[in-house]
Amino acid sequence: MHLFKFLALTALTLSSAVTAAKKGASASSSKFDTYLGKQASSAPFELDEKAYNDLTVAPRDYSLAVLLTARDAKYACKICRDFDLEWKIIGNSWQKADRKGQHRVLFSTIDFDNGRNVFMKLQLQTAPVLLFFPPTVGTGAKPDGSPVRFDFLGPQTAEGVHSWILRQLPGGDYPGVNRPINYGRIGATVTILLGLFTFITVAYPYILPIIQNRNLWAGISLILILLFTSGHMFNHIRRVPYIAGNGRGGISYFAGGFSNQFGMETQIVAAMYALLAFAAINLALRVPRIKDSRTQQVAVIIWATVLFGMYSFLMSVFRIKNGGYPFWLPPF
Repeated sequence: MHLFKFLALTALTLSSAVTAAKKGASASSSKFDTYLGKQASSAPFELDEKAYNDLTVAPRDYSLAVLLTARDAKYACKICRDFDLEWKIIGNSWQKADRKGQHRVLFSTIDFDNGRNVFMKLQLQTAPVLLFFPPTVGTGAKPDGSPVRFDFLGPQTAEGVHSWILRQLPGGDYPGVNRPINYGRIGATVTILLGLFTFITVAYPYILPIIQNRNLWAGISLILILLFTSGHMFNHIRRVPYIAGNGRGGISYFAGGFSNQFGMETQIVAAMYALLAFAAINLALRVPRIKDSRTQQVAVIIWATVLFGMYSFLMSVFRIKNGGYPFWLPPF
């Protein structure tokens, strides 16, 4: 008799448990359908404290991604405002590809102004924060139901966060990210290209002679040669000092050794090279065109003297850099 009572009690308990589980699953499914309707009209949909507590409570037979953010300008959260557009791209892309909710994933947002207590409950000191709540029943369920947190250490893209969400879901074929066509950028690009084409077409007769000018390209080439042969790039790479003391209360403009140099030294060497080049060009090109023989002779003497004197000074600089340098020319 006692055995029959025990079996009847056990059967009643199991039946009650099964019924409760079915009711919980049914309520969870009904809840998912309700919020899926909100997601269909606006993805991701906005939450308040009540909706957040309703969606995150167990049991859940769906996955939930919640972005906790602070978009108002008074909070000065630039990342929040920037990522809000990326988050909407994720939600819209998913909703368009999964209108019937077959993957049972919801995308939502709760702003600090609408969920102050939620932020306090989660002890959040920064925003934005993305929480992913896995299901507690059904496919991919995790009985504890604890959320997975994604912290924003810097600006994030829709593609990067979407990949993170996919890693939290069971294996399967899920919707991708489809960015909307940026008609404004296309229009701006087309306008700029048309403007450039018009400018080039109108200015071409005036620009072509400048581009084909040999003296212009010769001057640009000489400037670049002087910059790089004098050690300009070396200064930027090594971040050398401009000048240094000589240890006797004076200033040293030249660094000892061929592996060292100062910023001022680079400028002096570039000026010497420029003057040598200018003298050589004048002797080779300008002086032969002088028709008066006496004037031509004077010009030759002047430019030859400049060339000789500057080359003498350049060799003295070599001796400063390395005391063992054996060559020299007067007067230095």
